[in-house]
Amino acid sequence: MIKGDTELKSEKDNEEEKGYSLTETEDELVIILGGEIDHHRALKIRVNIDTEIAERRPKKLVMELSRINFMDSSGLGLIMGRYSKMQVLGGEFVLREPCEGVMRIIRLAGLDKIIKVEKSENEKESNKNEARKNK
Repeated sequence: MIKGDTELKSEKDNEEEKGYSLTETEDELVIILGGEIDHHRALKIRVNIDTEIAERRPKKLVMELSRINFMDSSGLGLIMGRYSKMQVLGGEFVLREPCEGVMRIIRLAGLDKIIKVEKSENEKESNKNEARKNK
């Protein structure tokens, strides 16, 4: 039997079905989220990410948030749940490059005090310049 287009899902279809894309190195699993994270989408993403964690057992889980344009409390729950799961497994958990709106929600919830947040080099430089202006 020849496998045709209808038999194979494209990578993009698979990403849409899961709700994210991912990259993996020997020690690090990067989950790249995009669009909106609301109650319905967070549930689907949570189940799929938990499966990835169980199967791959990464030493470090990174949630890439730069492509998120909306996140409600369900997104915070998604983040906290994966943080807790990695704590139980003895792994590291990092949020990478949240956009300004998402970072504001993370700060309001106090998650930036317990979860490592990696920012882009451009944002780090912008923050330094802003701090100099405020002196």
